[in-house]
Amino acid sequence: MDSQLGLVAVWAQGDWIIKSVAVLLLGMSFASWVVILIKALDIFKYKSLAKRTENFWHSAAFADGVAELGPQDGNPFVQLAQAGREATAHHRHTQTQLHDTLDVSDWISRTLRNSIDDSTARFQSGLAILASVGSTAPFVGLFGTVWGIYHALVGIGASGQATIDKVAGPIGEALIMTALGLAVAIPAVLGYNALVRGNKSILTKLNRFAHDLHAYFVTGARVGNNPADGKIIAMKKA
Repeated sequence: MDSQLGLVAVWAQGDWIIKSVAVLLLGMSFASWVVILIKALDIFKYKSLAKRTENFWHSAAFADGVAELGPQDGNPFVQLAQAGREATAHHRHTQTQLHDTLDVSDWISRTLRNSIDDSTARFQSGLAILASVGSTAPFVGLFGTVWGIYHALVGIGASGQATIDKVAGPIGEALIMTALGLAVAIPAVLGYNALVRGNKSILTKLNRFAHDLHAYFVTGARVGNNPADGKIIAMKKA
């Protein structure tokens, strides 16, 4: 009787199909963990950038406020502010295009919404990998188990020995593939849910900033935190 048990035996005794399933599960696990780590770092970065939006409103001028928002590359808050500024300037200085049928409020609203949609697409990139891994990895592992049991039973039948020690070992090792599938799927599902919650938090902050920017570009001032009192917070002028 072979003294090797567990994953070593599954790999040593398995055919090319079992080995392919094991390699596929390993690749799916690696891909999901890479996505989880990269997107988690992005969420921490965006949350840190979101805290700097209040500094924007205490700047002496718009350009200074943009600088207070942090690095420009990949910064959704900077992109949102710049999109609003460009939309405002474009609407006020161009009078011969189709957007002339829209007032400045609608034009800025659409521009800010487009910027938020672009940021949303960037936030959600990679999440499809986690969703796919979480939904398919258990079935990939189950396929490996079914094939391993079939392979073990064929071997037992060919040997003519159906004792418990001949049956339990190979079948038990085949069941390891199901466990591997679950081990790959569970972190992917948990990571997906955590990242979706983190993205929603960032989008909430981005929408609030867009609301304040809309008020600033249309009226020249930011609406206060309490709309009931009608308080207006104007950006300081240079």
